[in-house]
Amino acid sequence: MSRGGAGWRAWLPELAVLAGLLLGPLVLPPLGIGADLAARILIWGLFGLGFDLLFGYTGLLSFGQAAFYGVGGFVTAYLLTDGGFSQLLPALALGTLAAGAAALLIGLLTLRRTGIYFAMSTLAFAEMFFFLENSPLKDYTGGENGIAGIPPPVLSLGFVKFAIGSGWPMYAFVGGFFLIGYIVARRVVHSPFGAVLSAIRGNPVRAMALGHSIQTYKLAVFVIAALYGGLAGGLLGLFQSFMPPDAFTLDTSGQLVIQTVIGGAGTLLGPLLGATIWLTLYEALQHVAGLGAAWKLILGAVFVLLITVFRHGVGGALLAAARRMRGLRAAPDDSPHAAAAPQLDIVAAAPAAPGAPVLEARGITKQYGGLTAVGDVSFTLAEGEMRGVIGPNGAGKSTFFKMLAGEVRPTQGQVFLRGAEITGLGVTAVCQRGMSKSYQINQLFETLTVRQNMMIAVLARARGRFRLDLLRRLASMREAGAQAEAAIQLVGLGPHADSVVAELAYGEKRRLEIGLALATGANVLLFDEPLAGLGPEERVQIVALLKAIRSGRTMVIVEHDMDAMFELAERITVLYEGRKLAEGTPEAIQRDPAVQDAYLGGVHE
Repeated sequence: MSRGGAGWRAWLPELAVLAGLLLGPLVLPPLGIGADLAARILIWGLFGLGFDLLFGYTGLLSFGQAAFYGVGGFVTAYLLTDGGFSQLLPALALGTLAAGAAALLIGLLTLRRTGIYFAMSTLAFAEMFFFLENSPLKDYTGGENGIAGIPPPVLSLGFVKFAIGSGWPMYAFVGGFFLIGYIVARRVVHSPFGAVLSAIRGNPVRAMALGHSIQTYKLAVFVIAALYGGLAGGLLGLFQSFMPPDAFTLDTSGQLVIQTVIGGAGTLLGPLLGATIWLTLYEALQHVAGLGAAWKLILGAVFVLLITVFRHGVGGALLAAARRMRGLRAAPDDSPHAAAAPQLDIVAAAPAAPGAPVLEARGITKQYGGLTAVGDVSFTLAEGEMRGVIGPNGAGKSTFFKMLAGEVRPTQGQVFLRGAEITGLGVTAVCQRGMSKSYQINQLFETLTVRQNMMIAVLARARGRFRLDLLRRLASMREAGAQAEAAIQLVGLGPHADSVVAELAYGEKRRLEIGLALATGANVLLFDEPLAGLGPEERVQIVALLKAIRSGRTMVIVEHDMDAMFELAERITVLYEGRKLAEGTPEAIQRDPAVQDAYLGGVHE
């Protein structure tokens, strides 16, 4: 009974949207929203669904979505006019796919950039598409005149045909596409694919280090957003029997961003709410007597007021209020839960050749211009060993560690993991091969819960670098959920499993930092100053944790706490001025005169 109830509750948002669409013809006219305006709002809402996946859930701000809106609209319009297509749905599908193909090309060229550089690149491509539509391709697009005479939509089901008239029938036609688009978008958000998108938004560096190919995920969601835009553009032409040339303009992209911000990014229905507010005011203010051109000033002032009062948009404010009423501290956790957590599994790795080291560096050097950060350091790590790496500040420890982990490519030398060369493979591929790293400065997904953080690590292990499982529910991955729970219990964060990471104490965040490396299932672990910033009691707890997780794992620890290092490590490597100064047991290192002079200062004589 409870399982069935939970199943129904999972579909409540979709049922609420369906109910809202059915009630629209009754509720909207008294509010001054007619059928045509309602249909236009739904088209913008559909356009916004894809943009919200890109911006609200992945954190990629694009000013070029008008390019895909225009491509989808003009291809569909051309096919239904001069293209000789008589079937509506195939023409609409081809227009949508054309938008996706354009996004694939643009994404391959722009997604290597981040932040404002990515946003400006998409804007540049949108302007290029606007030029193509108005000049070289004007014989197909109509240039400044657009494409007129698009026939009214007719749905053919083989044995019966439905002519879609204007007014509320067109609203129902567009509403059907919006409902399907919302259902798909919500499934994407609550899929393993969607969980990785949230990780990329929160901390792309850590998502990559945990084994996710974030560039591929970015490209995939960029194309998905374009497909939504292309479909919305096609529906626009059908709705007004005319495909306007301004579909490609910057104004179109700008309105999409404005509507999403007003409504609430990262809510799916926020863009629809924003479109309702924006387009209703847009239509109403233009018909107020005596305003003249001042309606634009008023509309801009309303925008500023809304984003000032509602920091996360109107939709975000409504959701936050609803959660407070229900007594929730955060968004519902869609990660699968396990009643009893098993032992955290370690991913089996191909055994190294007999006598060969698990991890080996051969003469690795890293130069930055004329500065040599690490010079000709060789290093071997045996199976099951716990190795310490020490050295004064500026000794090259961090650079050395980054070369081992695949974050930095050596200028010279090679790195091998279980006999296979991993030099220059990158941190994602290295993690997938069974070696993971924790960071000196916490690299966590601050807006997600502890359980969701652990799931990000487990998903890379369970699904590989990339998987397009858009419609699979994350909650259905019970085994992955059990492994995440096991990692949570192993690092002692069980009481905080459903707490947002930003709310944790610093010591708890350090535990989570270690837990993320463990949750990947890696059997070679690199810990970069795991005791950094901890108090005496917390240091004792973390040392005990590191001892507890040793079984079945090979570990390298960089640390400044000499007492802890001599207690933990079986062998210690000392770096000084970018070179290996000494290597041996803790006792031998403490007695080494060169080490005492360079680093220990005679403390352990």
